[in-house]
This record gives sequence, structure tokens and C-alpha cells, in this order.
Amino acid sequence: MVNEVSNSISEIRYAVYQDDDVYQREQERIYRGKTWSYLALTAELPNAGDYKSTYVGDTPVVVTRGQDGAIFAWVNRCAHKGAKVCRSNRGNSADGAFTCVYHQWAYNAAGELAGVPFRRGKDGVGGYDKSFKLSDHNLQKLRVESLNGMIFGTFADDSPELEEFLGDAMVSSIERIFHKPVKILGYAHQFMNGNWKLYSENSRDSYHGGLLHLFYPTFGIYRQGQVSRGETSENGFHTVFYVTAPKEKVDYKNYQSESNREMDGVETLQDPSVLGFIPEYDDDIALTIQSLFPSVVLQQIQNTLATRQVLPKGANGVELIWTYFGYADDDAKMDQHRIKNINLVGPAGFISMEDGEAVELCQEGIIRDADKTSLIKMGGDDVRSVVSPIGMDENGVRGFWQGYLNLMRE
Repeated sequence: MVNEVSNSISEIRYAVYQDDDVYQREQERIYRGKTWSYLALTAELPNAGDYKSTYVGDTPVVVTRGQDGAIFAWVNRCAHKGAKVCRSNRGNSADGAFTCVYHQWAYNAAGELAGVPFRRGKDGVGGYDKSFKLSDHNLQKLRVESLNGMIFGTFADDSPELEEFLGDAMVSSIERIFHKPVKILGYAHQFMNGNWKLYSENSRDSYHGGLLHLFYPTFGIYRQGQVSRGETSENGFHTVFYVTAPKEKVDYKNYQSESNREMDGVETLQDPSVLGFIPEYDDDIALTIQSLFPSVVLQQIQNTLATRQVLPKGANGVELIWTYFGYADDDAKMDQHRIKNINLVGPAGFISMEDGEAVELCQEGIIRDADKTSLIKMGGDDVRSVVSPIGMDENGVRGFWQGYLNLMRE
């Protein structure tokens, strides 16, 4: 089926965004395959007994911190009747136990079955046979690894090690953001009526940045031709963009003149502090967008730090979970500055609100002509390691399809 909908990495048939068989194959080959999916930040699980509910593809998963500090992840599906064991998004289990509400089967933080009501029956009546062992009915576990505070999981025993899967360039970019402990500032949820791959393309597509997001050039955050670079991993899975902050005081009109268009009738903001940028790193980078296959985007836009977890919801839906964070040693003033910066990004952000609409416009536009193809040839028809400046190519999008098709055709 995949061969029929995708001839190459630069011409993708629209059926790949709509077909339910393709979607089911993705769940097995990608999310249950030899990839590492982002699960959580360690800062979300600071204490023993903390947990977070999430998904790998469309499989419900719970991430926990055990009493010894170890991190675990298991499928949120009781071994008895298949009911979801954990029904809360996040919290703390003081006794380290997770109990299914249906028949009260209880599991510890590692997903091991710890107790079953009436296992031996009552007064010699009922119960399970003596051959029944708790250890035979543990929850399905994932391999878990963390990197600088980002937690990833995989279903495959033969997946490469996490750092090998990511590659040196992507690991370096993660280490740049997570160079010290972080704290959680808040969450946002966003649902789009579009296929998850449309959003995955969007986050890797620097071509649209200064064209769709008019806030960028209008208010001097980014324009085509600005000092920037993009890097795509050799396997094509992952992409990161870096944009350098202007060295001179921003002249909005100059930025506007270097873009194709700008926001009509808008020259200044009533509260320019929303654009405030406080250098925090040993470089001049003001914006990074790192897309890690298959399930997360890590961003620094001005001083807004966030992960965007990409969760497929059938062939025609995708959910984003935005997790905003700062550094643990930020003072109250810096916390407020980051929170104000959040107005730039998120479901209704001044910059990113158009992404959701673009995804939905594409899904609506391709609804009937499944045999037609997209054109992904800006800057060539191959995958290159580094392209500079960004905004003149679709290299990262082709990289996504290279990695995707290699997995789907195995």
C-alpha cells in the first residue's frame, strides 16, 4: 500500500494522509517499531509515585517514577479485561499502586501485578487455579531512556540506543536547551482536523516561516535571508533550525521590506515587551525548532521553551500537547517574562496559530483526489545534511519522508 501512495520523497500521493490502512500500518511499523517516542520531561515526575498519562501513537501509556527514583513506562491496559488502569492525566500515587477500577487488579509503579481480589476465592469457593501467578500478568512494558531530562520509550527490544537513533547533531541541540534543570510552567492542548504527518511536515518546513507567519517579518523576529541554518539527520528522521538574533536594533520597516508581505496596517505593538528576548546561551541564537521523529518538537522561540508532543488521532486528526518550561533557577521575574512570551506560541499564539489552520486547509483540500501528489522540490529533490540560510528549501520535509518510507517499507 505504501509503495502505491508514495513514489519518492519529493512527490507524495495524498492517499497517505487519508487511508486507514496506512494509518494502521504506521502504528505497527513506526510507533511499535524501531523508533523512540517522546513521553515526558523528568521535571514532570520530580517525586516518587509521580505519574503522567500519555500515548505512543494511539496506544495509551503511563510514565511513572518508582520509589527508588527509577522511571518506568507501561501500556495503560489492565491484563484482566483490557480497561485503562490510570484515568488521570497526571498525579501522584502515594503508595506507588495503580488499581484498575473495574475489578481492582493492582499494579506497582513498574507495571507489575501486585494484587488480585479473591485470587484464592472465599471459603473455598471461586478464585483462580493454584497455577495462577501474578508475575504472568504484568502490564506490557516499554524500554525507557532519558536524555538531559527528556524521557523516551520504545516497544522494540532491538531498537538502537536512544543517542544512536537521534544522532550527534540532535543530541547536541537537546543538550543546549537542557543544559541545566528545568521546571514546568504549564500546558496547552490543541486538536487539528488533519493527519499527523501534515503537522510533522509543517514543523520541518522552514519555507513557510516568513510567508505564512506574518508576525515574524512584521515585528522583526525572523525573515528570509536572516542568518540561520538547518540541519537534517543522515537517516532523515530529525531536523533542527537555528535562527540568529539580529545584531542591530530591529527596524520593523526594514524587516518588512525584506519579506514578501507583512500584516496590513500594523507597525507597532501596544505592549512590545511580549517580544522581549534575554540572551541565555553562549551563542546568538534566538530561535530553534527541533523536530524529532516521530513524536515531538522541541522549541526555543525568544525565551519561550516548550515541547510539542505530536499524537495521531486516526487518519484525520492530530493532537498537540504543549508543555512549557523554564529553568529551575529562574526568578519570579523571569518566570513572568517566559509566560508573557507564550503569547507568541501555542494554539492561539501570535506566531503559531496559522499552523493549525494550514494543516486543516491541506486535509480539506486533498479529500477526494487521493491519487494526486504534493510537490516537495524546493531546494532540490534529495536530503542534505546542512542548508543555510533556511527558508529557501524543503530539505527537512524530504528528510521526514525518507525516514518514514524506509520504516514503512521494511
